[in-house]
Amino acid sequence: MDLQQLRYVVAVAATGSFTRAAEQCFVTQSALSHQMAALERELGHRLFARSSRSVRLTEAGEAFLEHARVAVRAAEQAKDAVAAVAGEVTGTLRLGAIPTVTAVSVPELLRAFREAHPSARVELRGGNSDELIAALRRDDLDIALLGLRGDLEPAGVASRAVQHQRLVAVLPHDHGLATRRRLRLADLAGCAFADFPAGTSGRAQSDAAFTAAGLERDVAFEVDTAPLLLGLVRAGLAVTLLAPGVVDGAEGVVAVAVSDGPERTEYVAWDAVAPRGVARALLAVVDGMRNQESDRG
Repeated sequence: MDLQQLRYVVAVAATGSFTRAAEQCFVTQSALSHQMAALERELGHRLFARSSRSVRLTEAGEAFLEHARVAVRAAEQAKDAVAAVAGEVTGTLRLGAIPTVTAVSVPELLRAFREAHPSARVELRGGNSDELIAALRRDDLDIALLGLRGDLEPAGVASRAVQHQRLVAVLPHDHGLATRRRLRLADLAGCAFADFPAGTSGRAQSDAAFTAAGLERDVAFEVDTAPLLLGLVRAGLAVTLLAPGVVDGAEGVVAVAVSDGPERTEYVAWDAVAPRGVARALLAVVDGMRNQESDRG
């Protein structure tokens, strides 16, 4: 058994696929499969149940995975510690970000990070806040940029609030309410809505606001990206509620403030127990960017 085999186990468990795990680990699928077969022979147990459509952990695999993650994390921390002695930040930063993050510009953040730490690499992953928090807990990510309902905080991870906003109503440019300077949720209750899928953190903020106001609404369209939401609004099919920064520059739609609208807090979140050096380095860059914005303000 060697460390690379443990990395392969973690990658297959995270991706649910030998093909995607091999791509992530920069090896051929046949090489990865060979190593997994050799490890299973050494252990005397199957770690993965394979079918033509899926790969899933066996009971033995679940037990093994927990310790494999610890070993891989310890190896990464040992490497980080050696680099830290020389004042370097190395390794690969695994960053997750919701598609509607507005507290920081992700490209600008990564540019500043790479300028400060040119030896580091970055893996960027998108997803909704629930998925990214779960990935942090599984140690599949080092840092995540999240957006949650105003009264919630990320659970099971360390976090810091970086922005608090009230969502705005997004209307077709020729909508009857588009000329208003300010609305209330009651003004929108009779409209057809487009929103994120039910049960997601992106949807929860609007659902909670309407419930608190004692109002019902018709969510006629459920989609999983902000560009699709804006496209449905632009086509005159629905209205929606989004963070102001998501709407900035969007053509064919109008953003109107909603006095009792949903509130959203954006967070930067990381492993609460032992954040890697690359994670601490990115947090420092986030703080630096925010301090610069405060100075300009």
